[in-house]
Amino acid sequence: MFEFEIIAEDEESGARNGRFHTPHGILETPVFAPVGTQATVKALRPSDLRHLGATLVLSNTYHLYLRPGDELIRDLGGLHRFMGWDGPILTDSGGFQVFSLSDTRKIDEDGVTFKSHLDGSSHRFTPEKSIAIQENLGADIIMAFDECPPPDDYDYVKQSLRRTHAWAARCVRAKTRDDQALFAIVQGGIFPDLRAESAEFLAGLELPGYAIGGLAVGETKAEMAAALDALEPLLPRRKPRYLMGVGAPEDVVNGVLRGVDMFDCVLPTRIARNGAALVKGGRINLRNAKFKRDPAPIDETCACAACAQFSRAYLRHLVQANEILGHILLTTHNVHFLLELVRQMRAAIGDGRFRAFADEFLSHYRE
Repeated sequence: MFEFEIIAEDEESGARNGRFHTPHGILETPVFAPVGTQATVKALRPSDLRHLGATLVLSNTYHLYLRPGDELIRDLGGLHRFMGWDGPILTDSGGFQVFSLSDTRKIDEDGVTFKSHLDGSSHRFTPEKSIAIQENLGADIIMAFDECPPPDDYDYVKQSLRRTHAWAARCVRAKTRDDQALFAIVQGGIFPDLRAESAEFLAGLELPGYAIGGLAVGETKAEMAAALDALEPLLPRRKPRYLMGVGAPEDVVNGVLRGVDMFDCVLPTRIARNGAALVKGGRINLRNAKFKRDPAPIDETCACAACAQFSRAYLRHLVQANEILGHILLTTHNVHFLLELVRQMRAAIGDGRFRAFADEFLSHYRE
């Protein structure tokens, strides 16, 4: 059911074009997943996502467990029916949010006790609890419960790694649904030896895919690249590789260069709400006064609905006035930008010109 086919590979890098089969459709890789934290991608309807070419959406286990509740979603037919999206869905394990949103968490070998960021109520996640929640939600791809440690504390990362590996094995044993693909999460901070240790252990679990966690959490771009370089030859070649929480365009291109197949990030929707747009040369901030009388679209080469009909001047007006339409149009453009970027990368890999494509893109893009 969860077969991963490699269709084409780039001879000059680790880039590959593949197809991952899921119960709700085939994912052409490299693929970018817009993030629907609360069972919705902010400012976009499911039909909008389809029109833009999205094939995979991510939702958040921690947030949906707290509100409206995973059992309620199960009773209403599962996450696909609940949010009106009939394509593949990925849910994370809740681990990152437990560690990032709760200041009073208590970690032990069995799991984590934490307080809700909504009302301060006490909750406990274990590997078995995370899997049970994700089985209630019913996503196509689910994540093993892990700890996301600070990336640069070697002693702590090493200690944490043993816990993450033990939890991954418990997740495998706890899983009961055959229609969900469980991915384990490789940790290890910025340390090549710990990344290698994690990849070796988790590969031994023989799962349908593998995620790379603990990056884009404060390390440098060079440290991220080094971690991915170290992992590329170690992760199973014929399983999809998912770089969690990474969506800056330059990071996506650099990830594909290093053999990554799947990405997700809140970046395109979050920066849209702050008035920023992605263009081939980097980001532009439409709050800037220089756009007040600018009649041009965000990007004259872009085919999205925002660029087809509206000027930078109009979009700046919407942003300044905090109009909802501004959020919708900028989100539409930014999500289109990333979906078009991965589509172009798939084509470039298939045509045997990916290295040239990546070099050209990275030479012009400025964060």
